[in-house]
Amino acid sequence: MDVIPAIDLLDGRCVRLYQGDYAQSQVFAEDPVVIAQQWVDQGASWLHLVDLDGAKVGHPVNQAAIASIVRSVSVPVQVGGGLRDRQSVADLLSLGVRRVILGTIAVENPVLVAELCADFPGQIVVGIDARNGKVATRGWLETSEVEAVALAQRMADHGAAAIIYTDIHRDGTLQGPNQAALRELAESLTIPVIASGGVSSVTDLLSLLALEPIGVTGVIVGKALYTGDVALKEAIRAIGPGRLQDIPLDFGNSAFA
Repeated sequence: MDVIPAIDLLDGRCVRLYQGDYAQSQVFAEDPVVIAQQWVDQGASWLHLVDLDGAKVGHPVNQAAIASIVRSVSVPVQVGGGLRDRQSVADLLSLGVRRVILGTIAVENPVLVAELCADFPGQIVVGIDARNGKVATRGWLETSEVEAVALAQRMADHGAAAIIYTDIHRDGTLQGPNQAALRELAESLTIPVIASGGVSSVTDLLSLLALEPIGVTGVIVGKALYTGDVALKEAIRAIGPGRLQDIPLDFGNSAFA
């Protein structure tokens, strides 16, 4: 299983939010490039970036920081936040971003998601962020009536390479991942699921290994890395280096490529 460090960008800085609340942000670094290099030095094979400003306003904002990170590290980068039109997706991919993560438009414009999956095979991942099983949108500021599992199934049918699932009530809380929700989601899909939110320890990571056979192939870790509750090197040793780096980009949407 892959351990993927998260770097959340707000006003060009590396921050963490508590349960998605912009009013409860903690700055961990003024220069996110330093953090990115730190995680790569410790063994990260991928980086997960979130443009929090972009998610809030509906279009990418932190492109300069993203471009700096992409230029500075030797591993592929995936980015989400505010990607709600074709040009924004194309612009990020042109910066060298390997994969983009679509969230709000999966609910509001699923036809566009299907078109992007066809145009950029293997490079479109759908992020499903849920409160009590319902999908949240627009930087977690709104909660729809769409069920997370139903949306994931539709996105898989549209050609999404993978689903990143975040339980908002667990995000930034260090309370452990929502294993029941992850199991339900993974069992309903034939594409990989990436867990996100709530990881507090290597024990939490080890517990997720039980879900790997049903398709939970990776886990994004954020706050626990920054607080020191999880040491990245130890985590990678504990649950393995993962397999993302072994999957070629042109593998198509049958893998988290």
